Amino acid sequence: VLLMDEPFAALDALSRERISLQRLAACGRAQKTVLFITHSIPEAVFLADRVVALSPRPGRKVLELVIPFERPRTLSTMEQPQFGVLCNQLRRSFDLADAAGKRDST
Repeated sequence: VLLMDEPFAALDALSRERISLQRLAACGRAQKTVLFITHSIPEAVFLADRVVALSPRPGRKVLELVIPFERPRTLSTMEQPQFGVLCNQLRRSFDLADAAGKRDST
């Protein structure tokens, strides 16, 4: 198991995409399980087979998505309508978790 906590956070967008493709290829060859932590919704959808979205403190699972895209993935994966649908679904789950957290703290 390989744990990667925000490994691409300091990269510009184009470098991030290039490194993401390299990571996909390397992990595909090595066939290792990777736990990849990111705050980037598109990055999560592009790299993952499964995405688990957590709420702010305390961290609780608010959504789990199985990503349906076949491997190997290319940058054109991000152009598929389903890619945008999944990104929006994740974004909405954070909005709902945030609203619930505000409601619980009042």
